[in-house]
Amino acid sequence: MALIPSPLAPVSATMDRLFPDKYLIIIQENLIRAGMYIKASDLITLVILIGAGFAILSFVSFTVLGLNPILGVILGLLAPGIVVFAWLFFLMERRVDAIEQGTPDFLRQIASLLRAGVGIETALEDISKHGKGPLYDELKRAVIEIKIGSTFDDALLSMGERLKSKNLDRTFRMILEGRRVGGSLAEVIETVAEDLRAVLALKRERKANVMMSVMFLIISAIIAAPFALGMIMTYSSFIGQMGKPNPLLEASIMSATGYIIIHSIIAGLLIGVVLYGSARKGVKYALLLVPAAYVIFYIIRVFGPSLLGYS
Repeated sequence: MALIPSPLAPVSATMDRLFPDKYLIIIQENLIRAGMYIKASDLITLVILIGAGFAILSFVSFTVLGLNPILGVILGLLAPGIVVFAWLFFLMERRVDAIEQGTPDFLRQIASLLRAGVGIETALEDISKHGKGPLYDELKRAVIEIKIGSTFDDALLSMGERLKSKNLDRTFRMILEGRRVGGSLAEVIETVAEDLRAVLALKRERKANVMMSVMFLIISAIIAAPFALGMIMTYSSFIGQMGKPNPLLEASIMSATGYIIIHSIIAGLLIGVVLYGSARKGVKYALLLVPAAYVIFYIIRVFGPSLLGYS
């Protein structure tokens, strides 16, 4: 699927030549994991062009507002890339979750076909043709890999590796082990399906049980810390207006901003650990908490004096 208009195709081709292949392959794999079937070089071209436009806009805006224009250029260049890749990470996590939720039903279909006398490779191909969604897209890719020479075992393991899901990787390995040792593969797959269903139910139950802890982390990240530090900055500004300026005010603002960003990132990672047992899954929460916390801090710091009536 083309992401950029045809006049920009030469720019995309230039990106193909400039960027090392290993990085383009990594980006392309992540795009496929997110369900975005576009060229990596097209995405890079779009991010660079939008970043350049934002850099110019930020330079003008920061100059008019009396702020450091170099900082505006840096923010303008980085912001589109951060937003795009944060959204990409969010899509990847959501897609993996959707695949995990659909896997137990898929395994039960496989078991039913096996009981009807169909081979597992044929069953996999038949199911991939009659379903829609991210799981079936991955199944179609696995079927294609088998047809072009990959073994069934390698195709299934590659599917687990692409999705970066411990549950799916464990599920596929159990199926392959059951196939290797012989016996009733249909019964093995049904047992694995029930096991995965139980694991997913436990994950949902754990989410429900830890929501109070998650709410505490969210409140501390986007309300308590930004509000407290914003009021401290407001108080320092008030003392300065009373004739006792604080020479460290600017440094304290920078320190408070850094603390809020770090605190929000840590809170987001902890949410991932509490909900999923994985800090990596908390990255998406950190990406949401950081801007929310900074906006609240900025509003309290800038408009606090006006709200208290002494600006």
